[in-house]
Amino acid sequence: MKWRTYPDDVLPLWVAEMDVPLAGAVVRAATDALALGDTGYPAGTAYAEALAAFAGKRWGWDGLAVERTAIVPDVMLGVVEMIRLVTGPGDPVVVNPPVYPPFFQFIEHMDRQVAEAPLGPDGRLDLGILEDTFRQAVSGGRRAAHLLCSPHNPTGTVHSADELAAVAALAERYGVRVVADEIHAPLVAGGVDFVPYLSVPGGERGLSLMSASKAWNLAGLKAALAVAGPAAAADLARLPEEVGHGPSHVGVIAHTAALRDGTAWLDALLNGLDDNRLLLADLLAEHLPAIVYRPGEATYLAWLDCRALGLGDDPADVFLRRGRVALSSGLPFRTGGAGHVRLNLATSPEILEEGVRRMAAALT
Repeated sequence: MKWRTYPDDVLPLWVAEMDVPLAGAVVRAATDALALGDTGYPAGTAYAEALAAFAGKRWGWDGLAVERTAIVPDVMLGVVEMIRLVTGPGDPVVVNPPVYPPFFQFIEHMDRQVAEAPLGPDGRLDLGILEDTFRQAVSGGRRAAHLLCSPHNPTGTVHSADELAAVAALAERYGVRVVADEIHAPLVAGGVDFVPYLSVPGGERGLSLMSASKAWNLAGLKAALAVAGPAAAADLARLPEEVGHGPSHVGVIAHTAALRDGTAWLDALLNGLDDNRLLLADLLAEHLPAIVYRPGEATYLAWLDCRALGLGDDPADVFLRRGRVALSSGLPFRTGGAGHVRLNLATSPEILEEGVRRMAAALT
């Protein structure tokens, strides 16, 4: 999709796929399965066991209980199933824009209502706005959920333990159920700590979706895990059995190998992403100083404030037409997205340099 959506003369820096060779452990696991003809339906708990071990070593979290997990086709379809477990048709789902556009699409497609609690000017959760939104969401006795993006896409913000504990306290006070999309959890910058939502005080009633997909570039090998806090185990137990038929068995094998044997590859990737964040900041300072860029603490996505360039609400359209570089428009990220673009920096330094050069050329 990344390289085939646009004409050949367009440089794609938009969709969240990385330009990297795959981890050797993943390639071996998948090809071994194919050589054996092991391409049936998924089963077992190896994926959950690998994630639990990774979480313990990487995040110091020993609370991921394998018996409180379920395999789901991917993170967004898992999000849909979790929201169905804790809300009904017409109920509100709180999101924190600007945020990943499919949140809006999936919520509306499943007959729920989007309730926006925008991030603050600093790109972090605004707890006052969140409380007001929770209060309104449950008015009249309605059920409500909070779809939390953690780490946040597109800003790259990593919510702190205190912020997450505050979210959990508000959720408990107002009876809102938190569903955390934690797909970018392994992709944190050097010196930054990711905190799983289910690990914070008050997070026991939460539900989380995790996957090796983003960190190991496995979007085409579908598999993810739903994880329940101790007080949400009964909810997860109501997940329809047929949901587990959707993931790819080879995907499960690949994700398991990534978590179990791909950490050295991940560390090398993270070092490269740290370098690219610095490179992008330098390139923008030199060629497009009017763009405001705060390097994110996580993900491989850069959220660029282009409002000072005077390109209107959708600068991505200008960069595409005049510069032949494809970026994600900020508009689908809803509130706070106008005048912004999202750039994927998980590529080679040479491509990143060419991308910024084309963006600058679009202004001449």
